[in-house]
Amino acid sequence: MHIIGPTQQRGHVLLVAGDAAVRRRTVQVAPSANVAALGVVPVSILLNSGVPSDTTYLDGIRDPNTALTRLRTAAATPGPLLVYLSGRLTVDRRSRRLHLALAGTTAASVRYTALPWEWLGAELSARPPGLTTVLLDLAADNAAWPLLQEYGSLPAPPAAEVYGVVSPPGFAGGGNVVSSYTRHWIDQLRSSPSRPANLQLHVLAVGAAALPPGALVLPTARELGAPAPAPTPAAAAALLPVPAPTPVPAAGRAADGASHEAVPVGQREAAPGSPAPAPAPTVAVAAQDPRPHIHALATSGRHLEAATLARAWEQHALRTYGFTSPETVQWVEIRADLARMAGDFRLATRLWTGAGRTRLARQPPDAAEVHAAAAGALYCWTQLKDEAAVREAGTELVDLLRSLPSVDPTYLHLAQQRLELLHRAPSHR
Repeated sequence: MHIIGPTQQRGHVLLVAGDAAVRRRTVQVAPSANVAALGVVPVSILLNSGVPSDTTYLDGIRDPNTALTRLRTAAATPGPLLVYLSGRLTVDRRSRRLHLALAGTTAASVRYTALPWEWLGAELSARPPGLTTVLLDLAADNAAWPLLQEYGSLPAPPAAEVYGVVSPPGFAGGGNVVSSYTRHWIDQLRSSPSRPANLQLHVLAVGAAALPPGALVLPTARELGAPAPAPTPAAAAALLPVPAPTPVPAAGRAADGASHEAVPVGQREAAPGSPAPAPAPTVAVAAQDPRPHIHALATSGRHLEAATLARAWEQHALRTYGFTSPETVQWVEIRADLARMAGDFRLATRLWTGAGRTRLARQPPDAAEVHAAAAGALYCWTQLKDEAAVREAGTELVDLLRSLPSVDPTYLHLAQQRLELLHRAPSHR
């Protein structure tokens, strides 16, 4: 958020705790805990501004019109604004509109007791660019999640910076404690010698948080990285296809009678071998492909940011094409090589081995991509020093190598020999 003029007199922080996301009596997201934790952070740090500011807490409210009034007041502030929303996303099943569930919202009462999501965009849309940040820590219920999958993102105001995560239904929650993403956002604010930019805070929080598999990260991969290439057929596995623009949900009717329409939010380096791996096929890189940008981050030492971007793209491919698709496995391999560049050989070995097994399920054992994945896994495994990690990863690696009759038998012999020596060696205490 940038403070760009002398006429901005006051700022505002609006913290909204919606209904808790609960699965089988276990709390998945505890909005009240999240709001309470953010509430103790100085407003000047939250806003990255020293202007006088107001703070509004909404916790336990049941009336969406009350929430709308507070949102409208916050949006009218002339200075910087942070809107934080935590809770459960749900859907009015009659109109298929997203809502933030408030206290007491049930599936039958969504239209009357929950906050329509498009009201957020409508109230913030008139604010000047650069002054508004929306921070989200949400969980979608079974009704909302398919709609988010259809959109590919979460509708939000175009004039705001939007950061956050939306967890899918069914994950094991952390109970009545601060969510991992919000906690790491706060930790970065407290531990950094100078206040990081919002994008940097988001990247660091996503990289450190234990997000459930398939969680929607906002901005999506397209907004986080370089602009995405045009769509290509799924058969062109060398390049990740990008979906068509996010559809805009139908306009809804706000409490004040106005029509409010939501607006959507907006080289791989070959793994070295020891011995040398079979060369992987050349990857065609289109203009504005995110991979050169990710590779540049890694080579400049910004490993966490590179890994976060690659993970976002992997999640996008996974949701779009499935776990075993060529598009997804390619991003697993990119993450494996980024882990190698960062010196995390344990993660790199696991990712390369998993990629090899996934490719083997769809490709013949003598395919060059399968051999390259196995060689990458073997190289990274040889760099491991921790004996427990060597044993753990070595068993899966040996199983993979045994499945490749056309690979150099020296690879399998070396892996087996190292494991045997470890099993013979006395334990070090």
